[in-house]
Amino acid sequence: MLAAERHAAILDRLARQPAVRVSGLALALGVSEMTVRRDIDTLEARGALVRVHGGAVRPGSLSSVEAGFDANRSRGGEAKRKIAAAAVSLLAPGMTVSITGGTTTYALAPLLSRVQGLTVITNSLPLADELHRLHAAAPGDGAPQVLLSGGQLTPSKALVGPLATGTITSLRADLCFMGAHGVDATAGITTPNLAEADTNRAFARTCGTLVILADATKIGVVSLARVADLDTTAALVTDRQPEGEYAALTRILCDPVPDPHLEERP
Repeated sequence: MLAAERHAAILDRLARQPAVRVSGLALALGVSEMTVRRDIDTLEARGALVRVHGGAVRPGSLSSVEAGFDANRSRGGEAKRKIAAAAVSLLAPGMTVSITGGTTTYALAPLLSRVQGLTVITNSLPLADELHRLHAAAPGDGAPQVLLSGGQLTPSKALVGPLATGTITSLRADLCFMGAHGVDATAGITTPNLAEADTNRAFARTCGTLVILADATKIGVVSLARVADLDTTAALVTDRQPEGEYAALTRILCDPVPDPHLEERP
C-alpha cells in the first residue's frame, strides 16, 4: 500500500471515530507499527491529526482547558453521587486509600465514614476540609485519618508540584481513587495541568490498585498530559457503560453499585 493510501485510510478512520491506536492501524493496514508512527508524524506535520501516546486523535479534540473546582462542582451531581457510591463499595475496613483532586472524587467525602478505620492520603484541599468538617460535626463516627500533601494549589484546588509529589512518593496506599479530565482508549488518563499529571503519576506508582472515577462526559476526551494507560487501571467507575474497546482494556463499574470485592487484574 502506498503512503498516500495509508494516509487516506488513517484519516478516514479518524473521521469515523475520535481516536485511533497505532497497533490497530498496523493490523488493519498490514504494515509495521513503525510505519504507522511515521505516517502519523507526517499527518501531524500537515495539521491533519494530533499525535498522542499510542495513537492519534482528531485535530481540535485535544482539551487543554482546566475548569475551576467551583465551576465543576455543580455539574453532573447525580452522576458523581452514583460513581462515589460504587467506588466506596470497593473499600474494606482498615485500608489506606489515596484520593486525587477533583469534584468527582470530592463526592466520596460523606461516604468514607461508612468504612471503619480508613486512612486517607489526598492532595485535594476541599476533600480534606470536608472530611474535617464532617468529623467535627459528628466526632467519633468512623471518620478516617487524613494525610494532606503540601504543594501549589491548582484551579481544581488540588495540591501539586515537587512538595506534593515528594510527600505522595514517600507513602503507600492499598487503593487509589483518581479523578480524570479525560479518559480515552488510545490516549489513556489525561489532565490539562502538567504539574497535576506528575503528581497523579506518583499516586498511580504508590498504590496497590488504581481505580479511575469519571462520568460519561469524560469518556473519549483527550487532554494535554498523560497520567496512565487505561489498561494499567484495575477499574473505571462511571455512570454509563462506554462503547467500543473500553471494556477490553479495564473493568467497568457502573450503577447499580457493584460487588464490593475488586478483582485483581492479571
